[in-house]
Amino acid sequence: MFDDHSDSIRDIAREFHLADEAQSQELWENHLSTGKSLADLLIDAGLTDKVSLLQATADHLGVAYYSAVPEVDTDITRLLKPAQAHRYLAVPVAQDGNRTIFLAKDPFNSSAVSELTFILKTDVEFAVVDPDLVDAAVTKYYGEAQQASMEDLLGEFESSEPIAGNTEAITEEDITNQASQAPIIRFVDLVLQEAVKAKASDIHFEPYEDQFRIRYRIDGSLYEMAPPPKNLAPAVIARVKVMSSLNIAERRVPQDGRIKTTISGRAIDLRVSTLPTQFGESVVLRILDKTVVNLDLVNLSMQDDVMQGIRDLVNRPNGIFIVTGPTGSGKTTTLYSALREVNSEDVKILTAEDPVEYEVEGIMQVPINHQVGLTFAAALRSFLRQDPDTIMVGEIRDLETAQIAVQASLTGHVVLSTLHTNDAPGAVTRLIDMGLEPFLISASVEGVLGQRLLRRICKSCRTAFEPDKDTVALLEVDPVEIANKQFFFGKGCPECNKSGYKGRQGLFELMMVSDPLRELITQKAPTLVLKQKSIELGMRPLRDDGIRAIFDGQTTIEEVLKYT
Repeated sequence: MFDDHSDSIRDIAREFHLADEAQSQELWENHLSTGKSLADLLIDAGLTDKVSLLQATADHLGVAYYSAVPEVDTDITRLLKPAQAHRYLAVPVAQDGNRTIFLAKDPFNSSAVSELTFILKTDVEFAVVDPDLVDAAVTKYYGEAQQASMEDLLGEFESSEPIAGNTEAITEEDITNQASQAPIIRFVDLVLQEAVKAKASDIHFEPYEDQFRIRYRIDGSLYEMAPPPKNLAPAVIARVKVMSSLNIAERRVPQDGRIKTTISGRAIDLRVSTLPTQFGESVVLRILDKTVVNLDLVNLSMQDDVMQGIRDLVNRPNGIFIVTGPTGSGKTTTLYSALREVNSEDVKILTAEDPVEYEVEGIMQVPINHQVGLTFAAALRSFLRQDPDTIMVGEIRDLETAQIAVQASLTGHVVLSTLHTNDAPGAVTRLIDMGLEPFLISASVEGVLGQRLLRRICKSCRTAFEPDKDTVALLEVDPVEIANKQFFFGKGCPECNKSGYKGRQGLFELMMVSDPLRELITQKAPTLVLKQKSIELGMRPLRDDGIRAIFDGQTTIEEVLKYT
């Protein structure tokens, strides 16, 4: 129950004294390790019952609690269209003056309240009811969800009037008119729904000379959906720009925006980027779905010694902790998970990000804005006057940012940041190349984490096999070490879209900067020397962590060779 809102349930448990501090902490750790919602854990532990918890939730939100869904007349149900009821998973049950009361599966979803307020031109309030009753109520009053298929929608487009082929000749009015047509709106909504359902991380809208491609990135790989007609590209892209409050008429320069929407009752955040190309605007949507990304170290598939090392680093009184890896390797997720370890009432946390990816309660987050001069360095300089304990800088890109990060760490702050390097020891060389003095690096950097994201073998079609000797030789492992080990691959099944992979997991190497390493850093030792010394001191390199993942049956030899 309320799977996505365990943070809020934790606050409710404290507010209404449903559990003491020790019980609350134990349940929270259980929630983090099992993924089970805190609401269900409170009920299972006998600390409260479902009705009492729902009543407490209503009191906390300042709304009514309904023990059941009342009979509702058609005048009220007509306020919502069936598609809207299924989208928000909400049923209107009463009207009080200029206010409409809904029973919603997710009463915490403030963005859905805002959207319905705008649609209905009336004040909207989400009351609390048992979430299990809402699905049945939506079906009872609005019927089963009528999921339009891509084929049906594309058929509608074929019979509709095409927009002008020459994108330069299209007027703003032409595009706005077509973008506001029902088939275009339904098509874009369906593309978003399918992407969220498939747990895609990005959606790519790509216009070419003779086709319009739409691709989803799932577990790091791109998959193409059935291509819509080429002439729809301007209208579909305009619809996305309308949703993200971008300038439709401006098609010559890149634009960035954001969409906050509700899909199947869940609040979804989308980051939008447009890029002018030869045949129209290319648009990429990054899907930030809080239910898919669980910001906790326990869920990052790292070894216990690495997790304990990170906890030790973020709980130190000062110093810099750097996460390195290529774009899309999960660095930001790791940093946020590390921040969650110290995010409490007695710790002030400030972050500077470009842009803010995940909104986390209790953390002051600053979006970088280069147009007005708010760079990482400028934000970091201001942070030092805001009395923080812990600071996160999205990326150390230049010498100025690096110098202020060092200054912050030497004056009693913990600084977390990222760098683009191939491995953990390479971060030191990168900072020296920027112009940072080696003695400052050795004095301030406490640890560096190198990471990669690999595709995980699909559990439904995982199959053992015997690899050939040449493939095994590429791993450069001792034959004795692999004598009794099993190797696995995914055969491909409907569950994993015939790819053999489903989900991703991290590979990690943690370089703790101890005195022997500080001495080498001060002497400007090359990366290879730092790496060899780190391995001597106990660091497990990325390749070794990858081999461990192969032997555990989590990933394939090909994935490890590709990324390490």
